[in-house]
Amino acid sequence: MFVWYQKPNLPVTCDAQDPFKAFPRPPTDPLEVKRGLPRARARFLRAGSLTTLSPVEGHMDERLNPGPRQKQPSAKGLPSTDHSEVRSGPHKPGPRRTASESRIKQPGIRPTECGAGRGTELRNGDTTTSTEEDSESLVWNNTIAPLLRQLESVAAGSNEGSVDHLCDLCEGLHGTLAGSDMLGRRCKRRSGILRTLFRLIDLNSAQLNLHIAKLCLALCISGNNLLNICKLSFQISRSESNDILFHNNSIIDSFLGVLSNEDVSSSGEALLYCVGTLKFLSGNNAILRLLLEKNCIGVAQNLIQRLCTAEDTNFTIAGHILVQLTATLRNLADHPDSRPVFISFSILSELDVVLRHHRRDPDICTNVSRIYSKLSSYSECRLALAQTPDCYQLFLELLSIHHQKQTNCTLNKDLVVRFLFTLGNLTAKSDDARQQLFQCEGCMDMLLQLYVTYQRRDDSAHPQKGPPSPSGPQASAVSVQEDEDVLVKLVRVLANMCIHPAVGPALATNTPCIQLLMETLELKSVQESEELLVNVAATINNLSFYQEESSVLRRSQLTISKLMLKLLLSSSMDAMLEATRVYGNLSQSKDVRDFIMQNKVHQFVVTLLDSKSTEMCFSACGVLTNLTLDPPNRLSLSEEGAAAKLVDCLRDFGAGDWQLAGQVCQALWNMIGGGSEKLLDTQERASLLEILTTYLDEEEAPKWIENEDMRDYHRACWELEFLPVAQKVMKMLQPPDRTA
Repeated sequence: MFVWYQKPNLPVTCDAQDPFKAFPRPPTDPLEVKRGLPRARARFLRAGSLTTLSPVEGHMDERLNPGPRQKQPSAKGLPSTDHSEVRSGPHKPGPRRTASESRIKQPGIRPTECGAGRGTELRNGDTTTSTEEDSESLVWNNTIAPLLRQLESVAAGSNEGSVDHLCDLCEGLHGTLAGSDMLGRRCKRRSGILRTLFRLIDLNSAQLNLHIAKLCLALCISGNNLLNICKLSFQISRSESNDILFHNNSIIDSFLGVLSNEDVSSSGEALLYCVGTLKFLSGNNAILRLLLEKNCIGVAQNLIQRLCTAEDTNFTIAGHILVQLTATLRNLADHPDSRPVFISFSILSELDVVLRHHRRDPDICTNVSRIYSKLSSYSECRLALAQTPDCYQLFLELLSIHHQKQTNCTLNKDLVVRFLFTLGNLTAKSDDARQQLFQCEGCMDMLLQLYVTYQRRDDSAHPQKGPPSPSGPQASAVSVQEDEDVLVKLVRVLANMCIHPAVGPALATNTPCIQLLMETLELKSVQESEELLVNVAATINNLSFYQEESSVLRRSQLTISKLMLKLLLSSSMDAMLEATRVYGNLSQSKDVRDFIMQNKVHQFVVTLLDSKSTEMCFSACGVLTNLTLDPPNRLSLSEEGAAAKLVDCLRDFGAGDWQLAGQVCQALWNMIGGGSEKLLDTQERASLLEILTTYLDEEEAPKWIENEDMRDYHRACWELEFLPVAQKVMKMLQPPDRTA
């Protein structure tokens, strides 16, 4: 007789065409607006931060609203981008963006401020030779001075078409300075150029202001001038309708130059606004592609290293910059071409260092968790992350820190979900990852503590803090779903860890773990919590593979068998499949087999043989293999048509799946062997003989596999899984040789 058991499985079905994507999709980001055309921007505000931006136009998600304690500064005195002009005519305002910007002050840009620090800049070029001075004076008098006068003249008589003309003049001035090698700090009279440019900011044209910003950055401004130009660019970038201006302007190169060259200690605030601008722009697909081409990820790596080695006095501003920088990298991670670049610049390990320095900053940790959850769905990125020293211990520490802050905080739940999702991806394909995670100090204590926290036993599981939510039941429903999402990802981690031959037996003896899984089955319904219950059943199936005496699950197998009924009888095919797998392992026990027969579960299992799913048929055959160990069950199963359905299953699926064919033969051997051949009628017997005769032809069998790359694998399955048991069944069915 054959006994069947189901080996531990991943709780996720692999995609044969793309094994890298054989995982659930990354968790939906509640803080990121769905993409579309035009693409909406990711937004989140940090409650209680040091500084805030002014209110933005349009609808703001209530979860992102800074709340009553955050008084928003006025936008009075700011340069408006809502009435800027473009070459094609009047410029209509687009939707306003919010920043990850609780960390960024509202830009307040006044032309008079831009002249700050002129005294130091006037001295540039004092050491030039008289010849150089004469050459510069010639260019100044003949070309540059006339251009500046034209700029002032056109600005004074501003009209419908003047902005276009001013932009052309700025481009001409930029080209002249570049051609005369007078960009940077090499022009002795650069202060006069800057003074003229700063006056033009009053025209409040986003298009013109970007030309001004680009030229100012090319002149290597510093101090307050640099800060205010970065503020100006940031303000312009807040409107999506201005993206086209950045796309058609080479100013992105200037921004990346600022990030590469400016010092955190002296220009930290300017860097903050500069990175904030790139964060906004990275929400645009076309500009995202430009950022990749211009090595934005390499620049980000260099900046991360400088920020993580900044002195303690700059720790706060470094944190603010990292919020914007990690949000930018999260957008870049969406582009498929970014993955090899992330790996080549070791960004994943650099972000690990960021987490260690800023582990208590929820904004930074959440952004990094989004990057990890996105990239860990791909094998090459999983490998790079898994090779980062002690990353598993770090993730557990971050889960411990942030889940305790505010159980009802959406941001913290978002972080918890993403780190659990990343751990699930890392442990999905790697035995080393499963063992390393399990061996981390406090691993199971942390995971089970999370399980207890988010296991909603009743509506009062998480009492609301503070004033009642204006959304009422809707907000409560969202919170329930968020809690369940945590459990879905957490249970997936447990299911993956169980696959390791050393971890599985240890978890099978963990009483709190088994009790929590069983409690989830009791509390939840398949209709409302399908994904969670499917993952719980997958975990129990993996644990039920280990049948040691010390197994807690073994002592609870009858209770679990009863709980599995709700999954087996549901309308969810995934739930049916996992429940059938659990019954396949538990039915090694005589008590469970009796329970199955007494509760008519066997009738439902037989009907599953009609399924078009080979996985479903395989699991159903496993249950039938064990049920037929008891002679009284064979007749009951035969009366349900099990033998005939097994023959049909062998005919329909056997040639394409030799493991399934072998499992069918095992079930048939148990059912009709030992003198029970009469359970097959004459037609079924003849049909089975014909099928086996064909399948046992060693020369023909491999030819049925269309995919040549898989033929070696299928031949091995044919030889090991199918051939031995099929020969036994064939010998039993053939009439005795009377000539012997």
